[in-house]
Amino acid sequence: MSSPPATPRVVVIGGGITGLTVAYTLLEARPDLDLHLLEADDQVGGKVRTGPFAGHPVDAGPDAFLARVPEGIDLCRQLGLDADMVAPASRSAYLYSRAALRPFPEGLVLGVPTDLEALARSGVMSPDGVARAAQDLTMGPDQPGQADESVGALVRRRLGDEVYDVLVGPLLSGVNAGDADHLSVAAGAPQFAAALEHHGSLIAGARAQRQASLASDAPVFFGLTGGIQTLTDTLAQRVAAAGGHLHTATAAEAITPGTDTSYVVASSHGPLEADVVIATTPLFVTGPLVAPFAPEAAHEMGALEYASAVMVGLAVARDDIDHPLDASGFLVAGREGLVLTACSWASSKWAHLADPDVAILRASAGRHHDRRALEMSDPDLVDALLTDLATTMGVRGRPQEVRVTRWERALPQFRPGHLQRVDNWRQEFGERAPGLFATGAGFEGLGLPACIRQAQATAKLALDLPLLRPSAIPPT
Repeated sequence: MSSPPATPRVVVIGGGITGLTVAYTLLEARPDLDLHLLEADDQVGGKVRTGPFAGHPVDAGPDAFLARVPEGIDLCRQLGLDADMVAPASRSAYLYSRAALRPFPEGLVLGVPTDLEALARSGVMSPDGVARAAQDLTMGPDQPGQADESVGALVRRRLGDEVYDVLVGPLLSGVNAGDADHLSVAAGAPQFAAALEHHGSLIAGARAQRQASLASDAPVFFGLTGGIQTLTDTLAQRVAAAGGHLHTATAAEAITPGTDTSYVVASSHGPLEADVVIATTPLFVTGPLVAPFAPEAAHEMGALEYASAVMVGLAVARDDIDHPLDASGFLVAGREGLVLTACSWASSKWAHLADPDVAILRASAGRHHDRRALEMSDPDLVDALLTDLATTMGVRGRPQEVRVTRWERALPQFRPGHLQRVDNWRQEFGERAPGLFATGAGFEGLGLPACIRQAQATAKLALDLPLLRPSAIPPT
């Protein structure tokens, strides 16, 4: 086996949004790097997938990213995608609760009500549930220094079971397909902790957060007119144009020590010796790879649970839908017992998907510990979802086009104490395996901006290594 070349070699494992952003960030700073990105799938992009559907580019994974945090917007602008960014055509949404589609109450912040009168008028909750939520305003602050707890424990204690079951649970389940009764506040809903810390009340704190957001006219989300895959495709093109090597259909199989301080990455297409290795794969993949170097971190990574979900695209004649498509879609309260968890009215949500004759729907199914949708065949799942869509929004007849996309073990579930465990993992890497890094959605949060932020931070840590510092670029 040959020694690493004089030019530093970096191997990035995983070609999702995190891995692509790591590679792009590194090559922007060190265009001389011998960079190799390994992706087990036959295309890069990870959970970002866009494809033709009903005559339009429609996302089969995420279709938007948060606009009120900078990372997604800044990266799109850096890549020249400014003109492709578009805000949703509709900000309103419905909730299927108490056997009816009801408009979401005005003033929710991640499901926490800020206007109790609007909550009462909406009909999504019982009068007793609204009265119980109001007690939060007079309960006083929590004890200082309280340890990270679950969202469910916090919301049920402060606002009551009904706010959790009807509002907070469905909203957060829509983000991570999980059970917010076991979701870390610090990792999954840090806004709640900030609300209590600064205002002594979830409702009062959420009101302040909402007022701050209303002071800006910025949209809540942005999509891309060609679909979110435009972002990952552009990143891949930039990496390749900068001299990076993208190896698809190439799974990393093991990481072992190389010569001196280097590492050897064994893959399905042969070994690569590298000075720096950055794993961005799901933690059930990353854990076994890094186990020889960081065994405690690897054990905890392997124990992290992941939820699965299914996204079903449906093209339905507008005349076959009873409910007006006057919002971005709706969520389903878990207590309703449906297979359907949410339905995005994509052709109403996005102006570039609008069609006067055909409605494009994105129906979601699957929650943590609810595998009914995952265990059905595609035809049975479509039938079950059509039954639920008939119940919720009056869909009649058969769709003109269907697309089923299954995301197995796609969404990490952050339990209380998760961020402290992540800090411990990083400390173990730093002490026992300099030059070996791991990052990704399983570390500090889901969503494109969170993954971009973590990727950029990890790339900067790698660039702080003496061998990779931009000042170490040899003269030409």
